[in-house]
Amino acid sequence: MKNGIKPDPMVVHPIHGYDKEIYVKPMIKKNNIIVGDFTYIADSEFESHVTHHYEWNGDKLIIGKFCQIAAGVEFVMNGANHQMDAVSTFPFYTLEGWNMEPPALSSRGDTIIGNDVWIGQNAVILPGVHIGDGAIIGANSIVGSNVVPYTIVVGNPAKELRKRFDDELIDLMLKFKWWDKSIDEIDSLIPILTCSNLNWVKVELKKRLEGQIPACAQ
Repeated sequence: MKNGIKPDPMVVHPIHGYDKEIYVKPMIKKNNIIVGDFTYIADSEFESHVTHHYEWNGDKLIIGKFCQIAAGVEFVMNGANHQMDAVSTFPFYTLEGWNMEPPALSSRGDTIIGNDVWIGQNAVILPGVHIGDGAIIGANSIVGSNVVPYTIVVGNPAKELRKRFDDELIDLMLKFKWWDKSIDEIDSLIPILTCSNLNWVKVELKKRLEGQIPACAQ
């Protein structure tokens, strides 16, 4: 390991002497937020980025491992919904003095972010969205619909710009699931995970998926 230090997902500050980037998992206090190992945010805290998240709604924010969340990102949860099937959307029932019982508001369910997802600065993730493994969310994007794995989406509303890789490599990555391996194995895989020679990456992934002896990285 680098400098004799082994990565630890429960360390709050993964960069020595810098407090504006944190691993999220050890900072979570709410039971309705679940975050995987080594996911980080470019801030000194996380839960303020999750808005309108009330326990009585029952929805969860679930984020996978090794996600990269930029500054200013907001996860808007189902508590932000207003009644839309009446002539007024004003939430009288939430404010003191108004004689209205809470309506049956629709919920889009849990918000689920996969593994190794990069969410760009000031992006907004709307309630119930599912973002697949390896996706990239462009800065300032408003994501209101599901994002398939290994695609890049941008804009308001966010739309697919392109796939990151061809279908063969995407399929290999989804089968390989590098984020679920041990810290030592992930460390040994860094030459593959950070290589831009995608044809070589395909060969190496196939070797490992087929159980062959790993070749030395070149």
